[in-house]
Order: sequence, then structure tokens, then C-alpha cells
Amino acid sequence: MKDPLARKGPLPKRVLVTGATGTAGRAVAIALIEAGHHVTCLVRPESTDTVAPGARLHFANITDAASLRDYGFAGEAFDVVVSCIASRTGAPADAWAIDHDANVAVLEQAKAAGVGHFVLLSAICVQKPLLAFQHAKLAFEEKLVSSGLDWSIVRPTAFFKSLSGQIARVKAGKPYLMFGDGELTACKPISDRDLGAFIAGCIDAPKRRNRILPIGGPGPALTPLDMGREMFRLTGQPEKFRKVPVALLDVIAGGLKLAGLVKPGLRLKADLARIGRYYATESMLLYDAKAGAYDADATPEFGSERLFDYYADVVAGRETVDLREQAVF
Repeated sequence: MKDPLARKGPLPKRVLVTGATGTAGRAVAIALIEAGHHVTCLVRPESTDTVAPGARLHFANITDAASLRDYGFAGEAFDVVVSCIASRTGAPADAWAIDHDANVAVLEQAKAAGVGHFVLLSAICVQKPLLAFQHAKLAFEEKLVSSGLDWSIVRPTAFFKSLSGQIARVKAGKPYLMFGDGELTACKPISDRDLGAFIAGCIDAPKRRNRILPIGGPGPALTPLDMGREMFRLTGQPEKFRKVPVALLDVIAGGLKLAGLVKPGLRLKADLARIGRYYATESMLLYDAKAGAYDADATPEFGSERLFDYYADVVAGRETVDLREQAVF
């Protein structure tokens, strides 16, 4: 007679998730719960953000080692840590404090607690590092790889919400802004839900252990011009594009850098201008270093949700765009 309590497949894991109040982190926690794992989300003591229904909460400050030890891990046993923390601005001080130092603190506590597997949400743009946050992420990736733990480093392409900031202006009859001819860059956007499912799947997939995992959503690769045209089609507005020269971004970034020497408060704006310039000129696809080019065909795909279906939901009011720090355009 079969045991009615027997569970098919791998046993559920005890998983600690950091960064669970962000859109990607929340999606990861939900996917883990749906997969049957026991999920604890580590959140800031002052946080009022929503987390995944069904998750346990531990309140701790990830930038404070004692708080992380006593209240984050709290003497409990976890099989897996999934880190979805990321700096809010990407500016140098913020990036090194969060993308690197906070992740290092979590990793050290994970090792001390006997965790066997560490899953990291990174970013595909670290393939061609020119910015502080990219160097910070890469520096932590190196520490994770040499930590002695099993690891999975997930590098997603662009998120849906980060590519949706202009829907409101297009709907209002304003021009769609794009750099150059709108075809300087391309990406395979991935939804929060599909990304969450992919990351959750790393726990029980041996082939995703000790590997760097670039991942995009279902193709084809889309350019800003493609996105703008779809926004006009869905909103019923006539096409109106405003082309912004990339050189203008260079002038703005250079001017802010010089001004920051006199007024330190402008340094952050200079850093943000450099980040904007990067996203205006670099594709979020797999980068072939030997060829010196991005390769859409070689960029792995996962999931079934498509950006333009999300656009349709936003236009119809079924979805809302909460950009926070994710806005690219």
C-alpha cells in the first residue's frame, strides 16, 4: 500500500531569501513557496513592504553583522540562501555597500550556519563592466565562487517594468523618447514571474549548480524602436518619436562630473547619467567577447510571458508600473 503522505520529487528545502521586498525578490519567494519549499524572508526592521503570502519573516539589518546573525539567521538551519538584494541607485558608495559588502555579510553568515547552496540574483550587464555597481557585483561573484559552497549565479536580462516607463507619456499623446535611431540596443525581457520560477528551479536542478546562468525571456530580441511602436499601437496614438543623440548624454555626464567637483551633491546625478548612458548604448544580451558583439541567438530563453502582453495589460489597467529604481528609459 502506498504511503498517502509520500511526496514525489525532491524534498522541500528550508530557504532564506534576502531582498524579498523588491519585485524580483517577491516573485522568487512566491515561486519557492509554490514549489513546496519552506521560505523565510529577511526584511528590514522598519519595512512596511509586502512580501510573499505564506513566507515567514525575520527582521534584520543586512548591513549589520550582529543583526544579521542574531535576527536574520537567528540560529536556525537553512539549506539554501537566495540573495536578491541590489543597490537602489547603482552609484559607487551604494553599490559597494549593498551589491558587495551586504552580500559578503550574508555569505559569511550562510557559511557559519552550514548552508549548502547560495543562489545569487546578479545582472547580465556585468559581462561588460564599465560602472561601479557592475564591478561590485563581479567582486562578490568571485567571492561566492571561491566560498566552498555550491552556488548558482543568475544573470537576467531586462525586466518588464524597467522597459515600461514611457507607456503613460505615450498614452497622453507625448512623443516616445529613444536614443539614436532606437536600434542601438536590444534585449530579451523577462517577467518577474518567469525569473522567479527560474531562480526557484535552481535549487533542485543539478545542472544549474556551480554555473553562471544568463537568462532572458522568450524571444525575439526587442529594440527600443520595437517597444515604442507597440506602445503607440496599443494606445491608439499616432507614432511620434523624439530621437535623443547619445552625444547629449556624454555632455550631460561630463558637465555633472565637473560640477560635482564644486558641489558634491551633484556627484550622484553624474553617476546616474553614466548609468543612463550605458543602458542607452549597451544591449542586455549575451556578450561574445571574442567577437566584440552581443548575440541575441545565443542568449538563453526561459518562460512564456512576453513584454508586449504586459504592455497590453498596463494599457488596459490590469497591471500597474511601479518603477522604483528600475527605470531605464
